[in-house]
Amino acid sequence: MNEKVTLSARDLSAGYGSKVVLSDINFNLVEGQIISLIGPNGSGKSTLLKTLMGDLPPLKGSVSLIGRELGNLPRSEIAKVMAVMVTGNIRPEWMTCREMAASGRYPYTGLLGKLGKKDSEAVDEAMELTGTSDLASLYINEISDGQRQRVLLAKAICQEPRILILDEPTTFLDIRYKLEFLDILRVLAEKRRVTILMSLHELELVRLVSDRVICLKSGHVDADGGKEVLHDGYLRKLYNIGENEFSDYRII
Repeated sequence: MNEKVTLSARDLSAGYGSKVVLSDINFNLVEGQIISLIGPNGSGKSTLLKTLMGDLPPLKGSVSLIGRELGNLPRSEIAKVMAVMVTGNIRPEWMTCREMAASGRYPYTGLLGKLGKKDSEAVDEAMELTGTSDLASLYINEISDGQRQRVLLAKAICQEPRILILDEPTTFLDIRYKLEFLDILRVLAEKRRVTILMSLHELELVRLVSDRVICLKSGHVDADGGKEVLHDGYLRKLYNIGENEFSDYRII
């Protein structure tokens, strides 16, 4: 069975102005896979994600979304295919959790944001899937950081994306909610065939959830494969940890 490519990079260089952070990036991402992006601080993970989501224009090469060059697509069309969840302090005043989740329907409702029956059903389903239904009437500034992460995931799910990009999505979650969050991502990948690309620092979570691991180092793809790349010797090399440093501990 042929795998459907949803997002690809071709000879991609990325950065800021004349500063090149990443170069010679090539990959195809396919539907139904969870891909983790790992690497030391400064390796270019955030720059790559910003370029793939269209926040930064490529300095060279191209990014393709469902077979079309990202730079040629209007934002309204991108939003119907790609959803983005970025970790941060998002605390809009006077917005309830349901209103936040429902704002993910904007590609379909337009600027007025009036929800039809299908839209309301999509919001209900997303909040149930993320375990946030009981938070619906609470204001965003009344809930915990961990709960806010799940509401933001519900918002992304409401877009009905084929591709979901997440930047350190488990940062504010305790271990129980980290695992629940990863379970939700697995459901999205397996049941809805969503392509999920996320950056993660927690290597034990990378091993638990990933179908594929892309490793960045010094602005290049250093390794790209399955969980077999996550062996102690390679990770020590990736993170510049000497063989005699922390010798009593495994990296993962």
